[in-house]
Formats: sequence, C-alpha cells, structure tokens
Amino acid sequence: MTIRTRLTLWYAVVLFASLLAMGTMAYFEIAESRGEALRKAGVSADLVDLDQQQDFGDIAEILIWCGIPAAALALAGGWWLMKKALAPVANLTSAAEKVTTYSLSERLPRSGNGDELDRMTEVFNAMTARLDDSFHRIREFTLHASHELKTPLTILHSELETELGTDHLTSEQREKLEGKLDEIQRLTKIVDGLTLLTRADAGEVTLNFETFALDEIVRDAFEDAQMLAKPQGIQVELAGCQKITVHGDRHRLRQLLLNLTDNAVKYNQPQGRITMSLQRAGNLAQFTMSNSGAGIPPEKLPRVFDPFFRGDESHNFAVDGCGLGLSIAKWIVSAHRGTIEIGSFPTESTTVTVTLPLETN
Repeated sequence: MTIRTRLTLWYAVVLFASLLAMGTMAYFEIAESRGEALRKAGVSADLVDLDQQQDFGDIAEILIWCGIPAAALALAGGWWLMKKALAPVANLTSAAEKVTTYSLSERLPRSGNGDELDRMTEVFNAMTARLDDSFHRIREFTLHASHELKTPLTILHSELETELGTDHLTSEQREKLEGKLDEIQRLTKIVDGLTLLTRADAGEVTLNFETFALDEIVRDAFEDAQMLAKPQGIQVELAGCQKITVHGDRHRLRQLLLNLTDNAVKYNQPQGRITMSLQRAGNLAQFTMSNSGAGIPPEKLPRVFDPFFRGDESHNFAVDGCGLGLSIAKWIVSAHRGTIEIGSFPTESTTVTVTLPLETN
C-alpha cells in the first residue's frame, strides 16, 4: 500500500468520525434544548419524545444530503493535495531506481526549495558520490595489483618450465614442480580474469564487432567439449545447430562458449551428459547448454554471476577454478545486448540459456 493511499484512508476515517461526532453533538444540543423548553411549557413526555425523534431525522437528513457530499469533496481534495505533496517522493524514487554501479556519477534532480525532500536528495547525491569514489578506488587498486602480479607470475612460470625441461630431475621432484606450475597457471588465470572484469567495469575494454556465423563457433565449442569431457566419460550431444548470423565480437563470444563448456564439464558427474543447441527464437539467437551435474540450490541461483562465487559446495575443493568464468560470461553477453539465465534442478541438471540479437540488414 502506498503512502498516499494509507494517508487517504486515515484522512477518510478521521473525516467521517468528525462528521458523526458533529451530528451527535448537534442532536444532543438541539434535541435536549428543545425538549427542556417543551417540558417547561408543560408539553407531555410523549410529544417531547416525538419531537426529539423528528429532530434526529432532520439532523440525519442534513448529514446525508449535505455532510456526506461535503466529506466526499474534502476527501477528493485531500487525495489531490497529497498527490501533489508526495509527487517529489515518487520522482525521487523513480530516479533512485535507475542508479546502478555504472551511473553513480549521475546526480538526482533537486527541487531547490530547501524542504525536507530537497535535503534528502542532497544527502542521497552525496552518498552516491562517496560510493562512486569508493568503486573507483577499488577498480584502480585491482588494476594496479593485477598489473604488478603479472610480472612475477610470468617469471615464476618461465623458471618452472625451464627447470622441468632438464633431465636430472627425479620423478618426485618433477611432480612437485608440475604441481607448482599448475598453481602458477591458476593464479595467472585469476589475475587475467580480474584484470578483464575490472577494465570492463571501467569501460576500458573495446570489442571488435563484425558479422559472422554464430553456428560455426558453436560447432567449435562442441568439439572442444568432446575433448574436455572424454577423460571423464561424459557424453556430449549437439541437439541442433541452425545457421545463424550475428553482429558481435567473435573472440569474446568464443570465450563465452569456452567458459560455459568448461563449467559444464567440471561440474558434471562421471559418465554424465552435456547437451548443446543453437536455434532461432523470434529475432534472437538462443544457445542452450545443460549438464547432468549436482545442480545449484535455488537460494544460490541469484548469486551465480557474482565474482568468486561457486555454488556447488561438494565440488568446490575438488574442481579447479576461480569462480570468475560466469562473471566474465555475464559481461560478454551484456556487452552484446543479450541475456544469460541459469536454471537448475538439484541432483538432476543445470541449464544455461544465452540469447543474442540476430544480425539485422
């Protein structure tokens, strides 16, 4: 219930209660005064009661024909006045709903009349300015930290590869070095993902849009999925792949499909299944990928695109990954004016659906 509706209801209750009180007071004032005068004049009690009943009817008639219309008019006027008075609140709410992490630099319009609502708008603008500054500092820190980490990681990676290339290592030493190399590669992947997301959030990533056949990279992703799934005995099926042309960044969309494929394989069960398809859905290209993994609990689905979030707790330590793949996928799809959704049935399957606008001539 809105504030205006609630205030109007309270106003109506007070108004009609006042009207009833006025009628009651008027009846007792008039009826008792006339009754006293009639009794002093020697009029019988029956006639006095009859006169009071007539007075009650007259007052009730006045209330019905005059009081209620006046109250209704006052109620309509009160509704209009409350609408005018609360209009700035509605405008402020509408403007605040449009504020996102990408529009924190924008300021809500102020009325300039210095009232409470104008003051609240000023406070809200100051708060968004502080948030914008905080997000800017976080982005700068992440970019600088990622940049500083790349050099030592590259050096360590090169040194480990060089050492692994020597012949004097025992099998135990080689195994340890390979484990270290895997961790270095994992850290490098995290740093690269953070750098990409931070630059994308700051609007510093440029996409190279071109017209190309989306079905071609879907078939490439299908072949990649077969190779990735083979060690676990997972069956991969391409249920359908219509010829579809889109306008987008081939490299980024290829990265999108690779991230989804990687997740579908990692969060699956041995001897499981992956199904992929590409088809037209009106003026959209719709790509779906489902797997037979453990699924994602319903309460965790809203967070699957958050950085570093990993919903499958049973696989969090057993599965290699850093929790950035879906965040990157979300950014790629949004940059192409598309949508990405995930539906899951725990212990049964998880399905990712990506829609992209078709190429228009």
